[in-house]
Amino acid sequence: MPDGDGLTALSRIKLEKPKLPVLLFSAFDNLASIAQAIDLGASGFLLKGCSRDEFLNAIRIVVAGENIWNRKRRQTASRSLRTSGRVGTLEASLTERESEVLHKIVLGLSNDQIAAKLEITSETVKEHVQHVFRKLGVGDRTQAAVWAVRNGLV
Repeated sequence: MPDGDGLTALSRIKLEKPKLPVLLFSAFDNLASIAQAIDLGASGFLLKGCSRDEFLNAIRIVVAGENIWNRKRRQTASRSLRTSGRVGTLEASLTERESEVLHKIVLGLSNDQIAAKLEITSETVKEHVQHVFRKLGVGDRTQAAVWAVRNGLV
């Protein structure tokens, strides 16, 4: 994908249309990615090597408003999320300043704009943004904004 990966696309979709069911289709069986997909609200995650019947069945389930996550897969992915140092949605412990920066990210402000609003340097904002990403277990501003919206920060 030229402008990111499936998780980035998922976070953008969920930011604009939170109730839209999304089924990820990937060549990589990466537990951290699966955990992040669950956290971002994907209805399922299939590997490209799945059978035609599995693929069609997953689509039917997702279109019906259900998800295809089974309990064991969710637990395994959650464990992966915790052991990789990523935090669950409600467990993130942002500082007050990091929360302010996250709020400005949700508003779509650039680092320079955030710096001006908070009367700090752009380099300091950049550091706060990196801390926010790490604590939330996200890779970009869009994913951070989705996290904030889903957890009622904005």
